[in-house]
Amino acid sequence: MANSLAKPHPLGTGFWQLLSSSSMSNLADGLFKVGLPLVALTVTRSPALIAGVMTALTLPWLIAALPAGVVVDRSDRRKLMLFANSGRALILVVLAVLTASEALTVWVIYAVAFGAGFAEVVYDTAAQSILPQVVSRDALTRANGRLYAAELTANEFVGPPLAGFLVTIGAVVAFATPAGLWLLAATILFLMKGSFRVQGQSRQPMRTEIGDGLGFLWRNPVLRTLTIMTGIFNLASNATMAVLVVYAVGASSAIGLNETGYGLLLASIAAGSVLGTAVAGAIERIVGRSRSLALGFAAAVLFIGAPALTANPIALAIGFFVGGVGNMIWNVIAVSLRQRITPDAMLGRIIGAHRIFAWGGRPLGAALGGLIAELFGLVAVFAVMGVLALSLLAMMRWLSDHAIESAERDFPPA
Repeated sequence: MANSLAKPHPLGTGFWQLLSSSSMSNLADGLFKVGLPLVALTVTRSPALIAGVMTALTLPWLIAALPAGVVVDRSDRRKLMLFANSGRALILVVLAVLTASEALTVWVIYAVAFGAGFAEVVYDTAAQSILPQVVSRDALTRANGRLYAAELTANEFVGPPLAGFLVTIGAVVAFATPAGLWLLAATILFLMKGSFRVQGQSRQPMRTEIGDGLGFLWRNPVLRTLTIMTGIFNLASNATMAVLVVYAVGASSAIGLNETGYGLLLASIAAGSVLGTAVAGAIERIVGRSRSLALGFAAAVLFIGAPALTANPIALAIGFFVGGVGNMIWNVIAVSLRQRITPDAMLGRIIGAHRIFAWGGRPLGAALGGLIAELFGLVAVFAVMGVLALSLLAMMRWLSDHAIESAERDFPPA
């Protein structure tokens, strides 16, 4: 009990630099990911083609997650993050020029989404891998909570309504603003001191190192279950989010929002998510990790299935808020757990292996959402995916407190 009441150690200058850079980077993410499909609506109103934007943005996770994990374990993780953000900024500068030249087509949007998504794979894998090199392992839940709070405030709370506002000003402004923010984030990383390359790692052929990461993840029942649940949930949530803009925006839509109203609706998820980051640690201590994970997952299903129950924007905002709280409780606890039971030298590969399954379903979900919407209507997407996500709670028997404690004991960090 004395240890639980002890004053926590300072997170350090490196963490606060990482937090500042992450805030700028995630604000750019939020502007880009909401602004791009809104601008795409000026080119086409087809649900399938609009869903294709999300498919192109998330497809790189399916293609590049595994080799990116190997590169992250072999390289200085800070430098990879710096290069990835610089690359995303350059892509958006090119897009802004093409937009100003009236050369914007849905295929240009797809190409830009794919390129930015590829850079995101490298950045996000390195960003999660670098944290145990910046703070002590007993501070990971606290550090992840603060990173997620800043990330979600920027990415989903400030970003969506601001993106809607910028799109009303003009597409060029909507693309140039995140480009500038990504450059600022890269500058902060450039000023961060130290080397963040894993020391003493013997280099094997890439295929062997990928196999080691996949094998480690699959042999660990906790990591395996977290990955499967997250993968199917992401498939369901991306199917919903890929077509939500068609359901929500425009006079002919079910909800009838304008661009700014749509951004505010999405911000309700972010508001709940920020609260989730604040309470995740306390809930974990009070009810235990397994119950916290189950509670968070069950609540998160709301922002997938709620549009099947109502088109009232106030009711949806409440459902999205509760879903955001639950989703972030799940994320903070699950990510911290994965970082604690994975050796530093393998963390990039484990994150890559996790995300090829956990995030590889995102482009499939986006494409599936567009297909179901075209064949059966938008409400069918929300209903089917909500039921699918809810059914995953049956897997929680593999995430008991005993199983989690065994995983931490059997796979100690090297």
